[in-house]
Amino acid sequence: MTTETAHRAGAAGNADGVGTWAVLLPAERYEAERLVHHDTLELTGLTDVSRPGPGDQVAVLADAPPRLVALGRVTAPGRRHREDPDDPQSPVEPGTLVVAYTRRAFDEPVPADLLTLDGPVTAVEPAAFRALADQLGPPPARRTWLVSLDLPIEAATPAEAVRLFWSYVQELGPRELPAFVSPAGDELAMQAFVLGEQANQDPEEDD
Repeated sequence: MTTETAHRAGAAGNADGVGTWAVLLPAERYEAERLVHHDTLELTGLTDVSRPGPGDQVAVLADAPPRLVALGRVTAPGRRHREDPDDPQSPVEPGTLVVAYTRRAFDEPVPADLLTLDGPVTAVEPAAFRALADQLGPPPARRTWLVSLDLPIEAATPAEAVRLFWSYVQELGPRELPAFVSPAGDELAMQAFVLGEQANQDPEEDD
């Protein structure tokens, strides 16, 4: 199946004309999306004319092995490229694909071995897309969590300590700093997370 034929199959396969696609995240981008919450996913450098259009549904995949980590819909790029805050009039880079997340599964991805991908963006038959999305099941119930970050900081004043705190947070980020999380009202169930995964912070348990 050619790319153009696949595009027509994906875009016209649904009764409402909405295309269904799979987007493969580069390894470093997958890690960034897993560590920090974003409302949209922006992928640049996509010059192929056969790619999703506004309103199309997208399955966001991680590779090795292929697994579904999110669902979304293509939205029109904004006028400002958020990676260039010094130039608010700068346009979004050519070839940018913007996907607004509708469902995330970064913590519990599902296998996507049955999909055949032919690049970073692949048209998917609507039936295959629905079968993959159905594996996610209903979204889990939301609850309140208490998240904290404790850093011992030496400073002359409280204001200086706060400034140093934010400097450390920006410099080290979620890749190095442990964040502590517990369900609201159950602080004894607190867990530490580093790199988006639970991490043991008790040196005695490592011995």
